[in-house]
Amino acid sequence: MSPVMRTRRDGSTRPARHRAVQPLAVAWLLVVWLALWGDVTPMLLVGGVLVAVLVCLTFPLPPIDLGSSVRVLPLLGVVARFHLDVVRASVQVAGVVLRRRPVRNAVVAVDLETTSDFLMTLVASMLSLIPGSVVVEARRSTHTLYLHVLDVPDAAAAEEFRRTALALEQRLLRALPPRPTAPEAR
Repeated sequence: MSPVMRTRRDGSTRPARHRAVQPLAVAWLLVVWLALWGDVTPMLLVGGVLVAVLVCLTFPLPPIDLGSSVRVLPLLGVVARFHLDVVRASVQVAGVVLRRRPVRNAVVAVDLETTSDFLMTLVASMLSLIPGSVVVEARRSTHTLYLHVLDVPDAAAAEEFRRTALALEQRLLRALPPRPTAPEAR
Protein backbone atom coordinates (compact mmCIF):
# COMPACT_ATOMS: atom_id res chain seq x y z
CA MET A 1 0.00 0.00 0.00
CA SER A 2 1.43 3.36 -0.96
CA PRO A 3 1.74 6.15 1.61
CA VAL A 4 -0.76 8.99 1.61
CA MET A 5 0.75 11.92 -0.27
CA ARG A 6 0.03 15.61 0.26
CA THR A 7 0.35 18.09 -2.57
CA ARG A 8 2.20 21.32 -1.78
CA ARG A 9 1.32 24.69 -3.27
CA ASP A 10 4.19 24.43 -5.76
CA GLY A 11 2.80 21.13 -7.08
CA SER A 12 5.36 18.85 -5.44
CA THR A 13 4.25 16.05 -3.15
CA ARG A 14 5.46 14.79 0.19
CA PRO A 15 4.31 12.00 2.47
CA ALA A 16 1.45 13.08 4.73
CA ARG A 17 2.27 13.22 8.42
CA HIS A 18 -0.20 11.86 10.88
CA ARG A 19 -0.78 12.49 14.51
CA ALA A 20 0.05 9.60 16.79
CA VAL A 21 -2.71 10.61 19.19
CA GLN A 22 -5.97 10.75 17.29
CA PRO A 23 -8.99 12.05 19.24
CA LEU A 24 -11.40 9.49 17.76
CA ALA A 25 -9.07 6.61 18.67
CA VAL A 26 -8.71 7.98 22.22
CA ALA A 27 -12.50 8.23 22.51
CA TRP A 28 -13.02 4.62 21.37
CA LEU A 29 -10.30 3.32 23.67
CA LEU A 30 -11.85 5.26 26.56
CA VAL A 31 -15.25 3.67 25.85
CA VAL A 32 -13.65 0.21 25.84
CA TRP A 33 -11.78 1.01 29.07
CA LEU A 34 -14.98 2.09 30.82
CA ALA A 35 -16.86 -0.94 29.49
CA LEU A 36 -14.18 -3.24 30.87
CA TRP A 37 -14.41 -1.64 34.31
CA GLY A 38 -18.20 -1.50 34.17
CA ASP A 39 -18.34 1.84 35.96
CA VAL A 40 -17.81 5.55 35.30
CA THR A 41 -15.94 7.51 37.94
CA PRO A 42 -13.66 10.54 37.65
CA MET A 43 -10.65 8.35 38.46
CA LEU A 44 -11.58 5.82 35.74
CA LEU A 45 -12.11 8.62 33.20
CA VAL A 46 -8.67 10.15 33.89
CA GLY A 47 -7.02 6.73 33.97
CA GLY A 48 -8.79 5.70 30.75
CA VAL A 49 -7.65 8.82 28.91
CA LEU A 50 -4.07 8.26 30.08
CA VAL A 51 -4.13 4.61 29.03
CA ALA A 52 -5.68 5.53 25.65
CA VAL A 53 -3.02 8.18 24.98
CA LEU A 54 -0.28 5.72 26.01
CA VAL A 55 -1.69 3.08 23.65
CA CYS A 56 -1.87 5.60 20.78
CA LEU A 57 1.74 6.68 21.39
CA THR A 58 2.98 3.11 21.74
CA PHE A 59 1.12 1.74 18.71
CA PRO A 60 0.73 4.68 16.28
CA LEU A 61 -1.52 4.06 13.31
CA PRO A 62 -2.01 6.18 10.22
CA PRO A 63 -5.39 7.86 9.94
CA ILE A 64 -7.93 5.79 8.06
CA ASP A 65 -9.43 7.33 4.95
CA LEU A 66 -12.50 5.37 3.96
CA GLY A 67 -12.62 7.11 0.59
CA SER A 68 -16.34 7.77 0.81
CA SER A 69 -18.77 10.29 2.18
CA VAL A 70 -21.81 9.44 4.29
CA ARG A 71 -25.43 10.07 3.32
CA VAL A 72 -27.42 9.70 6.53
CA LEU A 73 -30.91 8.88 5.20
CA PRO A 74 -29.78 6.14 2.79
CA LEU A 75 -27.54 4.76 5.57
CA LEU A 76 -30.54 4.55 7.91
CA GLY A 77 -32.36 2.72 5.11
CA VAL A 78 -29.47 0.24 4.82
CA VAL A 79 -29.57 -0.41 8.56
CA ALA A 80 -33.37 -0.86 8.59
CA ARG A 81 -33.29 -3.20 5.58
CA PHE A 82 -30.41 -5.17 7.15
CA HIS A 83 -32.49 -5.76 10.29
CA LEU A 84 -35.43 -6.87 8.17
CA ASP A 85 -33.18 -9.24 6.19
CA VAL A 86 -31.80 -10.77 9.41
CA VAL A 87 -35.31 -11.46 10.75
CA ARG A 88 -36.54 -12.84 7.42
CA ALA A 89 -33.48 -15.08 6.99
CA SER A 90 -33.78 -16.34 10.59
CA VAL A 91 -37.34 -17.49 9.89
CA GLN A 92 -36.23 -19.14 6.64
CA VAL A 93 -33.32 -20.96 8.33
CA ALA A 94 -35.67 -22.16 11.10
CA GLY A 95 -38.02 -23.48 8.41
CA VAL A 96 -35.16 -25.33 6.70
CA VAL A 97 -34.16 -26.95 9.98
CA LEU A 98 -37.70 -27.93 10.98
CA ARG A 99 -38.88 -29.42 7.68
CA ARG A 100 -36.49 -32.39 7.98
CA ARG A 101 -35.71 -33.06 4.36
CA PRO A 102 -32.36 -33.01 2.54
CA VAL A 103 -30.94 -29.55 2.04
CA ARG A 104 -28.86 -28.60 -0.97
CA ASN A 105 -26.28 -25.88 -0.36
CA ALA A 106 -24.16 -23.99 -2.84
CA VAL A 107 -21.16 -21.71 -3.10
CA VAL A 108 -22.24 -18.61 -4.97
CA ALA A 109 -19.79 -16.16 -6.56
CA VAL A 110 -20.76 -12.49 -6.40
CA ASP A 111 -18.75 -10.07 -8.58
CA LEU A 112 -18.98 -6.68 -6.91
CA GLU A 113 -19.08 -3.41 -8.81
CA THR A 114 -17.08 -1.46 -6.24
CA THR A 115 -13.30 -1.40 -6.16
CA SER A 116 -13.24 -0.13 -2.57
CA ASP A 117 -11.78 -2.56 -0.06
CA PHE A 118 -13.85 -0.89 2.65
CA LEU A 119 -17.14 -1.43 0.82
CA MET A 120 -16.17 -4.97 -0.15
CA THR A 121 -15.49 -5.74 3.51
CA LEU A 122 -18.75 -4.10 4.55
CA VAL A 123 -20.78 -6.12 2.01
CA ALA A 124 -19.02 -9.34 3.05
CA SER A 125 -19.61 -8.66 6.75
CA MET A 126 -23.27 -7.84 6.32
CA LEU A 127 -23.89 -10.91 4.15
CA SER A 128 -22.16 -13.13 6.71
CA LEU A 129 -24.26 -11.68 9.54
CA ILE A 130 -27.47 -12.61 7.74
CA PRO A 131 -28.33 -16.21 8.71
CA GLY A 132 -27.98 -18.78 5.94
CA SER A 133 -24.88 -17.39 4.24
CA VAL A 134 -21.22 -17.06 5.10
CA VAL A 135 -18.27 -15.73 3.11
CA VAL A 136 -15.81 -18.52 2.38
CA GLU A 137 -13.46 -16.48 0.20
CA ALA A 138 -12.98 -12.88 -0.83
CA ARG A 139 -10.77 -12.14 -3.81
CA ARG A 140 -9.48 -8.62 -3.58
CA SER A 141 -7.91 -8.73 -7.06
CA THR A 142 -11.25 -9.35 -8.80
CA HIS A 143 -13.56 -7.96 -6.07
CA THR A 144 -15.39 -11.26 -5.94
CA LEU A 145 -17.05 -12.76 -2.88
CA TYR A 146 -17.67 -16.50 -2.62
CA LEU A 147 -20.48 -17.31 -0.21
CA HIS A 148 -21.71 -20.63 1.11
CA VAL A 149 -25.50 -20.37 0.98
CA LEU A 150 -27.97 -22.63 2.75
CA ASP A 151 -30.84 -24.29 0.85
CA VAL A 152 -30.09 -23.50 -2.79
CA PRO A 153 -32.00 -26.13 -4.76
CA ASP A 154 -31.21 -24.87 -8.27
CA ALA A 155 -29.37 -22.27 -10.37
CA ALA A 156 -32.34 -19.88 -10.18
CA ALA A 157 -32.08 -19.77 -6.37
CA ALA A 158 -28.33 -19.11 -6.64
CA GLU A 159 -29.01 -16.26 -9.08
CA GLU A 160 -31.65 -14.83 -6.72
CA PHE A 161 -29.11 -14.79 -3.88
CA ARG A 162 -26.56 -13.10 -6.18
CA ARG A 163 -29.12 -10.40 -7.06
CA THR A 164 -29.87 -9.89 -3.35
CA ALA A 165 -26.16 -9.47 -2.59
CA LEU A 166 -25.69 -7.00 -5.45
CA ALA A 167 -28.75 -5.03 -4.28
CA LEU A 168 -27.12 -4.75 -0.84
CA GLU A 169 -23.97 -3.43 -2.50
CA GLN A 170 -26.00 -0.83 -4.43
CA ARG A 171 -27.72 0.35 -1.24
CA LEU A 172 -24.33 0.73 0.42
CA LEU A 173 -22.97 2.63 -2.59
CA ARG A 174 -25.91 5.06 -2.33
CA ALA A 175 -25.36 5.47 1.42
CA LEU A 176 -21.54 5.68 1.23
CA PRO A 177 -20.71 7.07 -2.22
CA PRO A 178 -17.02 7.20 -3.10
CA ARG A 179 -15.45 10.64 -2.96
CA PRO A 180 -14.24 11.92 -6.31
CA THR A 181 -10.49 11.64 -6.60
CA ALA A 182 -8.38 14.52 -7.80
CA PRO A 183 -6.68 13.93 -11.15
CA GLU A 184 -3.07 12.93 -10.74
CA ALA A 185 -0.45 15.60 -11.54
CA ARG A 186 2.03 14.73 -14.26
